[in-house]
Amino acid sequence: MNFERITEKLSILADAAKYDVSCSSSGSKRANKEKGLGNATGMGICHSYTEDGRCVSLLKILLTNVCIFDCAYCVTRKSNDIKRAAFTVQEVVDLTINFYRRNYIEGLFLSSGIFKDADTTMERLVSVAKKLRLEENFNGYIHLKSIPGASNELMRQAGLYADRLSVNIELPTEAGLKLLAPDKNHKDMTGPMDFVNKEIIAYKSEKKLFRSTPKFAPAGQSTQVIIGATPETDLEVIAIANNFYKDYKLKRVYYSGYIPVSDDSRLPSLQSKVPIIRENRLYQADWLMRFYGFKAEEILDPKDPFLALDMDPKLAWALRNQSFFPINIQNADLEAILRIPGIGVKSAWKIVSARKFCTLNTTHLKKMGVALNRASHFICFNQFQATYSKLDSPDLKSVILKTVKSKYANDFKPQLSLF
Repeated sequence: MNFERITEKLSILADAAKYDVSCSSSGSKRANKEKGLGNATGMGICHSYTEDGRCVSLLKILLTNVCIFDCAYCVTRKSNDIKRAAFTVQEVVDLTINFYRRNYIEGLFLSSGIFKDADTTMERLVSVAKKLRLEENFNGYIHLKSIPGASNELMRQAGLYADRLSVNIELPTEAGLKLLAPDKNHKDMTGPMDFVNKEIIAYKSEKKLFRSTPKFAPAGQSTQVIIGATPETDLEVIAIANNFYKDYKLKRVYYSGYIPVSDDSRLPSLQSKVPIIRENRLYQADWLMRFYGFKAEEILDPKDPFLALDMDPKLAWALRNQSFFPINIQNADLEAILRIPGIGVKSAWKIVSARKFCTLNTTHLKKMGVALNRASHFICFNQFQATYSKLDSPDLKSVILKTVKSKYANDFKPQLSLF
């Protein structure tokens, strides 16, 4: 093995993989069997943290940065003058095993530029996972990127050897994709999603009948959306993410702020930058849909299609719907408590459990992790208090924001200025 050449390839292809953010957690339960190597036990990955506080990581690389497409927003597009490299299947297998044995990683995230055609590329990715599972008896976490347009048979094989599959939808709308990547279409991307979703459903049904049914993508599938490369509103992005959750049962939708990589009239200028706070607000809105019972149309409406940068989406909703408050936390149902700004899912469950044994007060709520600088304006502890509320303040938004500090304070810039 030429170590200098392998090191050079690793430097190029690991750097090219950093733009893909859709790999921060697994959720797999692949146990080690017959003295194999490694195991995936629901861990987070890529320098993320597990529920028990452990920080773990994985080898995150491209198989190759050679690509037949010329997407304007992509650093590996064929017209870009960069160093090109490609790993062989065996090189990726050897790197994964050697890095694992040195305790550098706990899994593999493998993506690739599309060389020759979709099936050829996907076949190579599947070969890596297959070799790791069958020849090296590797039971660690494997995340494979699905190649748009790959055949169903290859997708089926990928699901049998990988823990999670993901195909990046890239740009939120078909119009944006046609503008910046005219050779691609959303149908090629949603096709694999639909197939994997149906296979996962079939696997769950068969598992109820036959315990020996081979696992199929036990950690599900995810996708990534680039925001800021085209002028879609947050309303459009959230609506699309909501459809992915409903139609394809995705585990996660990741939002990646566009990083200027070329001077192209179709793109924002090289000096522009998508405020990281916009990513943050989209993730918060995403969380509201997934865990707090909010509908996409509640978070934003066509009259105000961008998320507020100076406050989180739940607080913005509460200020628009002040008639819904105050909430009596002593007898309100869980769904109502989850809509109170400053109260998270765990805190809401603690409130519902604790109020059975005592009358709650602010001291109790503080110990439960409630952010009282926000929540105190929207709650009451008895029916008498409900007749008088801090909601009567003439400028409630200013009152609350004075007590809320954000590390993104300097990023409050209108997104439309990018265009």
